[in-house]
Amino acid sequence: MKQLKKYLLSITALLGLFILPFNASAEEVDMGSKVMKFINDTGFAQLSNGNWLCIIMILVSCLLFYLAIVKKFEPLLLLPIAFGMLLTNLPGAGLYHPELFEGGHVHWANFVNANNVGLLDYIYLGVKLGIYPCIIFIGVGAMTDFGPLLANPKSFLLGAAAQIGIFATFLGALALGFTYAEAGSIGIIGGADGPTAIYLTSKLAPGLLGPIAVAAYSYMALVPVIQPPIMKVLTTQKEREIVMQQLRKVSKKEKIVFPIVVTVFVSLLLPSAAPLIGCLMLGNLMRESGVVDRLSKTVQNELMNITTIFLGISVGATTTAAAFLNLQTLAILVIGILAFSMGSAGGILLAKFMNLFTKNKINPLIGSAGVSAVPMAARVSQNVGQEANPGNFLLMHAMGPNVAGVIGSAVAAGILLSFLG
Repeated sequence: MKQLKKYLLSITALLGLFILPFNASAEEVDMGSKVMKFINDTGFAQLSNGNWLCIIMILVSCLLFYLAIVKKFEPLLLLPIAFGMLLTNLPGAGLYHPELFEGGHVHWANFVNANNVGLLDYIYLGVKLGIYPCIIFIGVGAMTDFGPLLANPKSFLLGAAAQIGIFATFLGALALGFTYAEAGSIGIIGGADGPTAIYLTSKLAPGLLGPIAVAAYSYMALVPVIQPPIMKVLTTQKEREIVMQQLRKVSKKEKIVFPIVVTVFVSLLLPSAAPLIGCLMLGNLMRESGVVDRLSKTVQNELMNITTIFLGISVGATTTAAAFLNLQTLAILVIGILAFSMGSAGGILLAKFMNLFTKNKINPLIGSAGVSAVPMAARVSQNVGQEANPGNFLLMHAMGPNVAGVIGSAVAAGILLSFLG
């Protein structure tokens, strides 16, 4: 850093020799001062003035680029998040100002002066106001088939059991000294549902949005790595070989009535969950009704893609050096993976328990799909099941707990928001 600063000063001195001759006029002196101001305003000069934390964050963003592009870990969101992180940590760019959202509130009065507001400040309003996660949920609903869940209602229990990771982690975070609101936001990582985690954190602990979002989406991307060892440790070879009966065919009428009934019931029981559940079920009703195919395709594709870009960039913008490079962030990353692991284990253990009382045995592997990483968690159940028994097809069975987990994580977020908001 000292060497870089020395080079910049040398360049400045050389420019001064050319611009300011011995008998320089007032105009030439003024031009020289402008050159000096230009040099001092560059990001290179600001990096030389002790902003080394920004360099670390830029390197972290490059790591996320590597995971998204080379390893293909959740690239649709990890890449925009990484670019948002890169933009917000470029010294002097002024694209994002945390002080505009200090204390968890939007300071609208400061938005009047456009000179104090950056591009990412405006984009971030979609996260802060809870708009982007809800739009994402409409798209998720339109892409999700609730048929496997309706064909096997026991899947609701497996999806609910997987949410144990959320509440267990909430208690663990409290024990580590986090506030109730922060603990609730950290716990939601266990649901493996990125939009829900962003929605709840933006309401309860916006200061932790960057670390929690990065943790949530990173662990969602690592589902094929994290879950199989847990599944194999908690099940026997014989249990993994269980072949489940074929699911019954679900009528169109059931699929149409289901989102309406769920919206009414959950919203009356837990009003704070209405935004997420309502949007999820709206998207699903568009899919199943068959009368708005154009709208259904729009929310699945164009609207979903546009919102994903804005969501990722704005979440990445919150990962400033001050907010990200601290022990609290490290604790969140560690607690997050424990939350996710406990959620996966909860579904498996409940499936094993249910087998003690049911005639038609459940393959416990589908219980791990109760976390709401749709459809990745269901595919992992299928892959591990076929390793044990090549003739075993668990994908559709696992989709039941998987979509139940989406509903369960939204309900869990509503409960936390109701108590802690």
